[in-house]
Amino acid sequence: MGPLNQYLLQTLGPMGPMIALLGAAALLIAATLPFLLKKRADPLDKIASQRRRPQQAGAAMAPGKLRDSGTTKLDRFAGFLEPQDEKEMSAAKKWLQSAGYRGPNAVRTFHATQAAMAIGGLALGALIIVYMTLTSPDPVEPAVMIGIIMGPGVVGYFGPKQWVNSRVAARTEELQNGFPDALDMLLVCVEAGQSLNQGIIRVARELAQSCPAISEEFALIAYEIKAGKDKATVMRNFGERSGVSDIQSFATVMIQSQTFGTSIAEALRIYAADMRDKRIMRAEEAANKIPTKMTLGTMAFTVPPLLIILVGPSVYDMVVSFGNM
Repeated sequence: MGPLNQYLLQTLGPMGPMIALLGAAALLIAATLPFLLKKRADPLDKIASQRRRPQQAGAAMAPGKLRDSGTTKLDRFAGFLEPQDEKEMSAAKKWLQSAGYRGPNAVRTFHATQAAMAIGGLALGALIIVYMTLTSPDPVEPAVMIGIIMGPGVVGYFGPKQWVNSRVAARTEELQNGFPDALDMLLVCVEAGQSLNQGIIRVARELAQSCPAISEEFALIAYEIKAGKDKATVMRNFGERSGVSDIQSFATVMIQSQTFGTSIAEALRIYAADMRDKRIMRAEEAANKIPTKMTLGTMAFTVPPLLIILVGPSVYDMVVSFGNM
């Protein structure tokens, strides 16, 4: 790297290594981008598009109806903006649904945001290197240059993933804390004579302000039941989307109650009481952890001052006595 660095400095000036690095990166991107953006056409997709053309033409001529072009902007990048494996795609959809992102293009949008932030981070690092090269008389070391360029890119790439993980954790905690109240309200609605679907709609309306996550999930359950889906499938999907073990157990109880024809009100009463007990146990567990967590802080901020107060005078007298000998 020494002779090459000296040659670039002599040929292109102080910014020679930076110009060469940016040129190599631009050539690499220009060479690989067409292959990444190229998407092989599927014959079945061609047939389906030909069948949809008359319908789209009629919809375009219909008054008062707008064409939805926003959802197809990322179709050309679908080859590298979303997983090609069905299992990976399903896992990514469930992961984003657990965070509250249920759009049809949620996976594509996530990967597009990830790529954009990574490229933006690389560009930011390159600008920092340019600024350092222009303001500093000494040339920037290649290792430092690579670290400054790659650092923001790595942060931009992994930042969206950490954001979604934090959203998943916050939403899971909200569902776990608000689910017992939702069960109590659902039990009251069912015992008042309403059906399960009507009770779910009422609970979704009542909890829209206090617990938006539960309200959204219950509203989605009501919409799926209205659309004609089987209640067992709807409840099973509810448990899988939430990612909370208590909700998954509730879904299993509802499925079994419907399968065996038992009373839904009795099942809700028993399970609601169990949920209240579990919430009290979680609160007691959190309260019992507080003394253990405070031990380290107590030792760090209480013991040293006590030692200084109790042992300090003796140490001072010993130092004075040894100094007079």
